[in-house]
Amino acid sequence: MKPQYLTFVGLAAISFFVVLTACLNPRKGYAPVQPIAFSHQLHAGENQIPCRFCHVSPGEGPISSVPGVNTCMNCHSQVKTQAPEIQKIHKAWKSGEPIKWVKVHDMPDHVRFSHQPHLNKGFDCSECHGQVNTMDIVSTQNKFNMGWCVNCHREPEHNAPVDCGTCHY
Repeated sequence: MKPQYLTFVGLAAISFFVVLTACLNPRKGYAPVQPIAFSHQLHAGENQIPCRFCHVSPGEGPISSVPGVNTCMNCHSQVKTQAPEIQKIHKAWKSGEPIKWVKVHDMPDHVRFSHQPHLNKGFDCSECHGQVNTMDIVSTQNKFNMGWCVNCHREPEHNAPVDCGTCHY
């Protein structure tokens, strides 16, 4: 065999493996660095603060809110005010600038997803987002792709009448 052919086959095999791996679960374990170190394990775990205390609107509309500075200040105007990470919150509060949190659980732009029917049906946040209350740094625990969603909706207890327009624009 010619060396060029072997190089091509080798590169093709590597490319196929990379694409296949990405298709299986491209975002599992995605854990971006946040502008302020925030431990869900401390807040939701040890302190048992419910998800909806900070993420105030997941059941009322299509998206869950990312907490604003005022939500953090509900506690941190009094609690651990001198801690370096809390000082970042105070700086944002004084400047009026929002904290630029990096979204961890994100859907592609062409997908229309609403937390509302899922929460109204009684799903717990952890069913999709994992045990966030045990995470110092939040990371994705599921695929969050079409196959993952469709497989869930195929289960009798999750079965709801949907068509493509339910999820896609």
